[in-house]
Amino acid sequence: MTRAAKIQRRKTIEDLRYSVTPTISATSVWKILAENGLYRRKARKVVFLTKAQKMKRKQWAISHRGWKPEDWERVIWSDESYIYIGDNKGTVWVTQSADEEYAENCVIPTFKQSSLRIMVWGCIMKGSKGPLVVLEYPGGKGGGMNAERYQEQVLDGIFFDYWMQMSEERGQILFQQDGAPSHTAKSTQEWLKWNSIDTLPHPPSSPDLNPIEPLWNKMKTLIHNRPHIPSSIGELKAAAFEAWDQITEADIDGYVNHMGDRVEAVLKAKGGHTMY
Repeated sequence: MTRAAKIQRRKTIEDLRYSVTPTISATSVWKILAENGLYRRKARKVVFLTKAQKMKRKQWAISHRGWKPEDWERVIWSDESYIYIGDNKGTVWVTQSADEEYAENCVIPTFKQSSLRIMVWGCIMKGSKGPLVVLEYPGGKGGGMNAERYQEQVLDGIFFDYWMQMSEERGQILFQQDGAPSHTAKSTQEWLKWNSIDTLPHPPSSPDLNPIEPLWNKMKTLIHNRPHIPSSIGELKAAAFEAWDQITEADIDGYVNHMGDRVEAVLKAKGGHTMY
């Protein structure tokens, strides 16, 4: 029965009852699983990783394994995130041991969609909360966040000012951005080169290697815990700025300080999912 529970993690207790002969009670199933360190838990939702992406994550972790805390502190970490209302995905239960929470067959890949949503861009550094931008774009075919809009709404103004401020305070710094098409576009790369901004390469599908990611989760929790849940785009934008204001430098530092641990976790998982 224990073997059956590990082979097909989503088998229900009722199904597991019939994986042995003679059939046993549900209470006996729970007891046997617990004796073997297995429990029914909600499956974690994670980004889907291909074999190639795992290899790139592992290679990135190897190349940054020797970084010291002061190296991580000179990086501007950035990211975009959807903030949305109306996500009603159901819960999936799996059988797992205490150390299998992020095993491949114990997690659920997620795909974002919502009836009411905005996209925000933000950045942080150790000891500093950068600006938050609500990105504006028309939507529809050809109306997404492209390189031109990214440069106009983020890089040309609010980011460049923050970059200059932090460069004056800390000297040479790096700018991290993920592999979104608007980031990797030729015109964006030329903009960065023209402005002498050095970047920190980032492996694909790796939110666990960006300390700003947990802040998005904190923001979303703050928004969803409001007495009045936003019911319009305008209210959602205002709620996003209010939530960003509540993020503290202590919150930021707590995540940046663990970059070394994140790197080690990726290596231990051989490029796979981590607890971060």
